Amino acid sequence: MKKLLLATVATVTMMGCAGAADLSARMPMKAPPPVMAPVFSWTGCYIGGYVGGAWNADSTVATDLNGYVAPGSWGYKTDSSFIGGGTVGCNWQPIGSPFVLGLEGELGYLSMSGSAYDPLSGGAVVSSTKVGDWYGMITGRLGYSWNRALIYAKGGVAFVNVENTIATPAFIASVSETQATWTVGGGVEWAFDMNWSLKAEYMYIGVDNTQSVGAFGFNWDHENSGIHTAKVGLNYRFGGYGAPLMARY
Repeated sequence: MKKLLLATVATVTMMGCAGAADLSARMPMKAPPPVMAPVFSWTGCYIGGYVGGAWNADSTVATDLNGYVAPGSWGYKTDSSFIGGGTVGCNWQPIGSPFVLGLEGELGYLSMSGSAYDPLSGGAVVSSTKVGDWYGMITGRLGYSWNRALIYAKGGVAFVNVENTIATPAFIASVSETQATWTVGGGVEWAFDMNWSLKAEYMYIGVDNTQSVGAFGFNWDHENSGIHTAKVGLNYRFGGYGAPLMARY
């Protein structure tokens, strides 16, 4: 009797387990929770460095105004220059928009110089120009992005030191000043990582002004030329993530 009772209990238990397993197999599986995948965004502040080159748009023109030798003008080119320095800025990309707004500061090295004799002086009067050894920019930036690719335009104010000198047998006169002028350009940038990006950029610095140099009643005007710059750079952006995207895996 006892053996029969134990056999009955064992049989009922096995049937219950089998039924529970069958019921579990018939119940639908609950889907896993959605995974949050980050969306790339240009929003964030960044620092970077760059190297490139600069060259004059045109010749510097010196003009003898008072006839130290004879009234007249002559021109000369300044040499090209290596440029290099750093940038710091911030971008803002509205969620769901391809447009990117930014503000950027740039500070770098630039050194350009040139000189020429007044052709009417027989080598007695020399005009020379030097631009640099530093320059800076504060610019706004407007871009359009295709995910990690960005094309942008920039414009703002540039600061650069310009020095013009006249040397004669009797005296040397010089004027040096840091000019605040306009700058405009643009570039392309590609983010090869959530934080790191490469850029290629062109900027024009509008040093299109006239600087007067003189002494003892004699004066020479110097019409300075604008400057082309081209550079490549590397930026590191802090943050590097936008709004999360809901994705199922």
